[in-house]
Amino acid sequence: MTDIELTIGAPAHGGHCVARHEGRVVFVRHALPGERVLARLTEAGDDAKLWRADAIEIREASPDRVASAWPEAGPGGIGGGELAHVSLSGQRAWKQAVLDESFERFAKRPFGGTVAAVAGDDAAHGLRYRTRVTATANAEGKAGMHHHRGDGLVPLSEMPLATEDVERALLGQRFPAGARVAVAQGSDGTVRVTVNGKPWRSGKADTRPNAPRTLRESVTVGERTYEYKVDADGFWQVHRGAPAVLVAEVLERVGEAERVADLYAGAGLFTLPLAAAGRDVVSVEAHAGASRAARRNLHDYPSASIVHGDVRRTLRDGIGHLDAIVLDPRAPVQARPRWTRWQPAVHRGSCTWPATLWRWRATPPYSPSAATTSSTPRRMTSSP
Repeated sequence: MTDIELTIGAPAHGGHCVARHEGRVVFVRHALPGERVLARLTEAGDDAKLWRADAIEIREASPDRVASAWPEAGPGGIGGGELAHVSLSGQRAWKQAVLDESFERFAKRPFGGTVAAVAGDDAAHGLRYRTRVTATANAEGKAGMHHHRGDGLVPLSEMPLATEDVERALLGQRFPAGARVAVAQGSDGTVRVTVNGKPWRSGKADTRPNAPRTLRESVTVGERTYEYKVDADGFWQVHRGAPAVLVAEVLERVGEAERVADLYAGAGLFTLPLAAAGRDVVSVEAHAGASRAARRNLHDYPSASIVHGDVRRTLRDGIGHLDAIVLDPRAPVQARPRWTRWQPAVHRGSCTWPATLWRWRATPPYSPSAATTSSTPRRMTSSP
């Protein structure tokens, strides 16, 4: 492997910074803007448009650099902890810079929002926030994660991003070699483990016909608490505080809209509060398990319609007049829905920000010329 000295430039989406070496762009992990580092090339070639590297020696450090909160995710290690070496204030400045630059460069408009912490993050030093983790068992049955952009499996000795109960369940037992392991914790503290999608209990497969497969989640916004039942290995926001923050934001932005579509709705995180507020809601979700969970969660709300189907196809077929749309797609919705005579307010969130968020802002039909929109965040929540 080749080592080169670099002066680090601006941060970029994906947890790396941009540097240049003899005119070539180099994406550098484990560095900070303004630093001078010795970097080890991890992907390089004479014909490559860009190179990738890990900073292995810091020769001039940024004031935002701290001791890594997760050394296993350091140079040559696993992915998933790209900002573990950055102070919390530095992490938020990093994410703010990425959003600002992405919007200016690709959407041709200012971002206008502010990256902020979820309540409790500072006290926890930005750790112990994940209620869901996944891993792969190595040959010895230990939970592990893959090298960044590699196939090698590294057994974990810690998982500082997870709650302590989730970490204990993940690292305190052995699993079948090569198995996909998922650990999730509900709002009531219950922890469920699934192995290759099947329930797991006390170190072995739980083959009981009535083996529990769900978790209870409670989301409190103001004086109202919303109750959900979700599949243990299904999708739910991984940050313990994210559901409440997102629901509060959606309810505020939807305002007085009477008929709302919740696209890519999952188990009904937004559908339930919207229906509970007396709105007619159409929930559209392609994943069968998530759609079943939404139907279960919305059983007592006749104003909610649960549609199990592809969002693009459902929009093309038409779902009637809408006053507002809430959506969280991983890619822009480019199929033009049938709303040529009316313009719903579109409220857009993204789990893969800013890669999809700025792209949506620049993609019709969700540009301001095609729809009234208030999707630019006033606040973006942040964790490492």
